[in-house]
Amino acid sequence: MNDSHENSKTNCDERSLRIALIGTRGIPGGYSGFETAVEEIGTRMVTRGHDVTVYCRTHTTTSQDSTYKGCHLVYMSTIHNKYLDTIFHTFVSTLHMCFINRVDTAIYFIAGNSPLVLLARMLRIKTLHNVDGLDSKRQKWPRMAKRYLRFAEWLSARAPNITVTDSREVQKYYKYRFGRNSVFIPYGAETPEPVGTEFLEKYGLSPREYFLFVGRLVPENCAHVLIEAFSRIETDKKLVIVGSASYADDYIKSLEKSADPRVVFTGYLFGEGYHQLSRNAYVFVVPTEVGGTHPVILEAMGSGNCVLVNNHPPNLEVIADAGVSFDGQAGADDLSKKMVELLENPEIVEELRRKARLRVEQEYSWDSIVDKYEELSYKVHK
Repeated sequence: MNDSHENSKTNCDERSLRIALIGTRGIPGGYSGFETAVEEIGTRMVTRGHDVTVYCRTHTTTSQDSTYKGCHLVYMSTIHNKYLDTIFHTFVSTLHMCFINRVDTAIYFIAGNSPLVLLARMLRIKTLHNVDGLDSKRQKWPRMAKRYLRFAEWLSARAPNITVTDSREVQKYYKYRFGRNSVFIPYGAETPEPVGTEFLEKYGLSPREYFLFVGRLVPENCAHVLIEAFSRIETDKKLVIVGSASYADDYIKSLEKSADPRVVFTGYLFGEGYHQLSRNAYVFVVPTEVGGTHPVILEAMGSGNCVLVNNHPPNLEVIADAGVSFDGQAGADDLSKKMVELLENPEIVEELRRKARLRVEQEYSWDSIVDKYEELSYKVHK
């Protein structure tokens, strides 16, 4: 595929497309990497002359505006249930898209939505499907839910016109497990300019004087492993935990109970607050053990962070030589050792910050990623 929007246009029909982004909570992005991806893809598609609709959930989006940066927003109700929220919302959104707001191309997200991708195909909508990481491997799902997700992953290799995988490791899995080719398109990240420090002051923090975790507080993201590892380290630096999660109150309470006084919990933090904390961390730690490309890693690297990640293969794929990893099987034992090494070698931390930012600029720019989605959106009509 071409790396520039200008070049891709020379090989594709230049007509404007009606595009729907479907299967997430909606935009503005304010919950996870998927919503950020939808916002970046959708708004950039608009600037390229396409008509973009984003389907949003009424109970998770922060506003009810009809447009956002040129994207049309359609709000659909859903069932407030851990297991049915996503699939039901995608179902009603698909019906709306097929019968009321007919589009040329639908870009679906999350493998669990594959039955609705099949429905859209049956109703003659061209589809791309970003399957994310392997959701069936996540600890949070009970046995029956995992069985469904394994079926959905199988179907996601067959239902769409084109299956999109966000990491080379997941791409290999789809080829090996299902015998199907997919198109690799990673997530993107910005390299933001320096920001203020008022949010650091709010939480009693100083620049470069804290380790930072950002993510949903669910067991698979292993905040408990990080808290345990940090408790073994003698340092005046703090550990900041940014995030929360629906349906995880017991787990979050257990984290708060096990943490020592140096640990700061902020809850959800987006926008300026998130960027300030990310920009000024000493080390950004991502202990998560599942999934494909984690947008938070890219965002941390784009902000010029030294990142320390679980050696889960997709994490290693993202950082290459621009970060540090610990042995996920060894857990807190190895994580604490790596944290101490970084505390004792600030010159290594500084060099990794430089390399991380450079890697994002060269490999993960949003414009180059949207080039690929745009090219595929044309390709399915040929």
